[in-house]
Amino acid sequence: MPGHHPVRSRRTTERKGDVRERAILDTCEALLAHKGYDAMTVGDIAQGVGITRGALYFYYGSKQEVVTALVTRTVEHLWERSRATAQADEPRQAITAAMQRTVELWNEHGLVMRTAIDLSLTVPEIGELWSHTADLFIAAITAVLERAGIQAGAAPDQASAMARALCWMIERTFYHASQESREKLQEASATCEHIWLTSAGLIT
Repeated sequence: MPGHHPVRSRRTTERKGDVRERAILDTCEALLAHKGYDAMTVGDIAQGVGITRGALYFYYGSKQEVVTALVTRTVEHLWERSRATAQADEPRQAITAAMQRTVELWNEHGLVMRTAIDLSLTVPEIGELWSHTADLFIAAITAVLERAGIQAGAAPDQASAMARALCWMIERTFYHASQESREKLQEASATCEHIWLTSAGLIT
């Protein structure tokens, strides 16, 4: 029936568009590993995907837009992990699970995470994404600390301030460890977990 053709065509186009965007982002992530952000060009990304520069511009207007979309895709996983941590019941288990999920994400996408951190001060969109991610993680850490018996509040010895310090300590520790090896990431995870458990009063 003629009336049904536009629906089928539109859905097919949308599916192809999703696949193409995913291929662009996957290629961008691979190029970050091989060439780095500064050396990578729109032409490199288009060639890696197997499309023309003009076709790539249909989806993204610049290299910066591609990288911002890649960072968005990656930090959405962090947001999910932060929500899971905040909702967990038992503090010790929540901390262990949170650190395991964090090391898995850094193992899978450490280069994207480092790029996000490096560009967060110069690319406003990435800065906002990373700041929002940090706020969610801080809220999750705060929730765990409060369930462990740490007093709510922003004083240095209270949950909110402690959570903020823990968040940035975890970021810096994983940032540097991810530049070395997976073994260093596991060591970083163990160190951060120990400090978090100690801060929560769950170990001495």
